[in-house]
Amino acid sequence: MYGWIWRHLPGNTLARSVLSLILALGVVYLLFQYVFPWAEPLLPFNNVTVDDAQGGTGR
Repeated sequence: MYGWIWRHLPGNTLARSVLSLILALGVVYLLFQYVFPWAEPLLPFNNVTVDDAQGGTGR
């Protein structure tokens, strides 16, 4: 997949590197702005139960 993207980007190696970096940053931006907030309610990471099974003083 990465080879296909690299072959289809225009320009020389420097231009392709810059375009690849822009594409990667765009994907990260889309993930953090749209995908992760959409998926957060579907994930069970906030369902945490802490039990004081040792009978401590609460410290």
